[in-house]
Amino acid sequence: MSKKIVPDPPLPCTSTRPFGRCDAGHDPLFTVNPNISAEDALVHVALYLRSAYETGYKALDHMREEGRGMFWSNLHAIEMAEGVIEAILDGIESTPPSTSGSPQNSVVP
Repeated sequence: MSKKIVPDPPLPCTSTRPFGRCDAGHDPLFTVNPNISAEDALVHVALYLRSAYETGYKALDHMREEGRGMFWSNLHAIEMAEGVIEAILDGIESTPPSTSGSPQNSVVP
């Protein structure tokens, strides 16, 4: 096995991105702030997905039976996206931080 002498590149930060479309033709109202670390942004996404799932799950109590199956597929999609985000965060958090100026010595097969 050889040792990797080049450090892994840092994860990118966010860029400015407007969102919050209005079907009445207005410009988006909100914007993602630039220069937020990818890890921090993913933590927020995980929280938003968890909230969407929990809210949707509670909404099932107020739906007619014929629409519940389609809504369950929505909840499953949210749950899958949340699983991917959590797995990415677990990977980021389990990777030892590289110190500035010194290469990270990870083993490459």
